[in-house]
Amino acid sequence: MKYETKEAFDKANMFGQGTPNDGYAQYFIGNSFLNPLTDFKNGQFPLFNVTFEPGCHNNWHIHHADKGGGQILICTAGEGWYQEEGKEPQELKEGTVVVIPPNVKSKSSE
Repeated sequence: MKYETKEAFDKANMFGQGTPNDGYAQYFIGNSFLNPLTDFKNGQFPLFNVTFEPGCHNNWHIHHADKGGGQILICTAGEGWYQEEGKEPQELKEGTVVVIPPNVKSKSSE
C-alpha cells in the first residue's frame, strides 16, 4: 500500500523507523533506517525493522552461513520489490513474507 504522506506511513510502520542505517549505508542506494527489535548484542536472535525511503534499494548481496542463517523479509508497511539472482522480481506488499536461504544472492527495493 502506498501512503499519501510520511505521517500516514509512520502510523502504519508499527515497529518504527529507527535511526539512519549508517553502518550498512555502503550497501544501499538512498537512505534506509534500522530499528533493532531484539537484544542481538546479548545473544538474542537478531531481528530488525529496516525502513527504506522512497526510491531506496540495496545492492546485490549474500547472507553467508555454514549452517542456519539466511534471511526472512516481512513487509509490514508500504510496498517494494525483492529479487533473487536469475529470477524475476517479486512484488512486496504489506503481509508478504519471503524466506531467503543462506548463500543466495538477492536485492530489494522500495
